[in-house]
Amino acid sequence: MLKHVGVTDLCVGMYVQELSGSCVERPFWNKSFLIQNEEALEKILVSDIAGAWIDLSKGADVPASAPDESLVQADHGEQQPPCASNRSCVQAAGPHPRVSMSDELSRALKLCSSSKAAVMEMFGDLRMGRIVQLERITDMVGEISDSLLRHPDALLSLVRLKNADEYTYMHSVAVCGLMIGLARQLDLPPQLVEEAGLAGLLHDVGKMTIPAAILAKPLALNDSEYTTMRTHPEAGVRMLADSSHFTARVLDVCLHHHEKVDGSGYPHKLCGTQISLFARMAAVCDVYDAVTSDRPYRDRWCPAESIRKMAGWTGHFDQKVFHAFVKCIGIYPVGALVRLQSGRLAVVTEQHTECLLTPTVKVFFSASSRTPLPPESVDLACGQDSIVSFESEKTWGFKNLEALWAGKVQGREARFG
Repeated sequence: MLKHVGVTDLCVGMYVQELSGSCVERPFWNKSFLIQNEEALEKILVSDIAGAWIDLSKGADVPASAPDESLVQADHGEQQPPCASNRSCVQAAGPHPRVSMSDELSRALKLCSSSKAAVMEMFGDLRMGRIVQLERITDMVGEISDSLLRHPDALLSLVRLKNADEYTYMHSVAVCGLMIGLARQLDLPPQLVEEAGLAGLLHDVGKMTIPAAILAKPLALNDSEYTTMRTHPEAGVRMLADSSHFTARVLDVCLHHHEKVDGSGYPHKLCGTQISLFARMAAVCDVYDAVTSDRPYRDRWCPAESIRKMAGWTGHFDQKVFHAFVKCIGIYPVGALVRLQSGRLAVVTEQHTECLLTPTVKVFFSASSRTPLPPESVDLACGQDSIVSFESEKTWGFKNLEALWAGKVQGREARFG
């Protein structure tokens, strides 16, 4: 079992699987290790490392502490009964036998296309003050939820490949899916799982009030433009409140998904559990999809790089929510470029259902001879090879690695419509 801890929680006897912080780029830190003595611990503590993923099956844990009751609060002070397990949520949502990644990718591509059209129509109706077809929205959330039950990696991986010019709409679809997956990981009841998806779908509706020149600007925003951009949460709440269809939780996510647990966010500078659980969830999902997507002003980060960097952002996210999110998408997310013990390079193609450290990968390149290899799928759970480090696509000059896991669905170049 893996667990993320802050650097000050590290102690002798812990087995470090992965470090987070700027020092992880240095060769000394590029492999897993056991903290064997105080000297090794001190070396970590005086570095600029922010934290670490520790493997509890190979080393010590931090001292036990009381559970964070805020994780089962959907609104300030409102207690919600958590499910007994993730499985109970899945069963309550209906029978959905797991299918292969390739089968679900084909379905997910069609779902992305129809969802994009539905979100565009919905945002347009809200902007014009027209009545929203709530049934169509809830049906779409249900279809996204069903796709994640059939295979949790397919839609979330595919929607990450959206082009910059369709970002606003497909970002809403992506955050909807991420919120659903995270809600299940947190053992929330089925009705709250659906509500979390709806909140994710609508969280950025206020961007319909932002000038297109600002949304599509290929450079960093100036102070005036950034001030305008920061008005979108309150604008979105006004739009949703006028429709009278949506719950207080959905409105709260729209208003507070840019708040940070250290109080440095906006619009109200809330901190800690002043921020509702749903808004804390949305903060993680919103940022992850943003940094892993192409934007007008920058290229996307790879999934693994995004997780490592987000883990080091002290004060940004609720740590328990963030840890649950990582369990949801994996330490080695689909699309991550990794180096194996054998010296080969591979792309992660599918998560293991039980162990975050042993995904299925597609081997395609020899790091030692720097030559291509015939693509070969390898299930690391079989123990024939293992991941030793992440690799940078830019360093190696690889392009279109998505074809190794997305296959023929990439024929439409991730344009969903």
